[in-house]
Amino acid sequence: MGSQMQYLPLTPALFSVLALLFVVLIILIQLRVLRYAYMKLGVGPGAALLLLFGSLIGSYFNIPITVLPGHSVRSGEIVDFFGMRYVVPMVTQWPGTVLAVNVGGAVIPTLMSTYLVLRYQLWVRAAIAVAVIAVVIHSMATPVQGVGIAVPVFAPVVVTAILAFLLSREYAAPLAYIGGSMGTLVGADLTNLDRITGLGAPVASIGGAGTFDGIFLTGILAVLLAGLASPSRPRPVW
Repeated sequence: MGSQMQYLPLTPALFSVLALLFVVLIILIQLRVLRYAYMKLGVGPGAALLLLFGSLIGSYFNIPITVLPGHSVRSGEIVDFFGMRYVVPMVTQWPGTVLAVNVGGAVIPTLMSTYLVLRYQLWVRAAIAVAVIAVVIHSMATPVQGVGIAVPVFAPVVVTAILAFLLSREYAAPLAYIGGSMGTLVGADLTNLDRITGLGAPVASIGGAGTFDGIFLTGILAVLLAGLASPSRPRPVW
């Protein structure tokens, strides 16, 4: 079962689009076009590339937590939702729905968000950002047979950037990343765990298929939007 836990959450064509976006960002960062925006996040170009690369590659890996009992599961299909095509992995002798945590869509954003909260002491404002975005995302989240919980890709981006900017002009960029990534995780996946068992998904991955694209694009694009609006590099507390 272990090898079947690892799969791309999107079809190869859509994953290639994200990979192409990553390549474009590499070029822009090397040309220092995006250096200003990532300085607003409090990381250098090298760390920004590592963050993006780790998120993309990490989307392939799922860490199993538990097995949710038994409905029949769908296998080896492509499911369309809001213009995105999600992969239902091919499985054999599957015990039920395996609840897992996606490395690129959950583990890395959680670690990065924790770092930003501690670095800039954004406890209250980060909590507000996550809560508001979680409510917005939860209202958009849709159970999709064979996939799990899915959300529209682009709708939360502008909301996240505007909210972060309203909460703090100086810390808009880190708040955008925290609110966009963690708000999507909470609003889409964690608050819908009770709806997963009846969807026939062989793997319900927190931060994986259905939400990875939203987390990746919302976190990165919201940072860029908020970074352009913020007047100066945020000052770390430590």
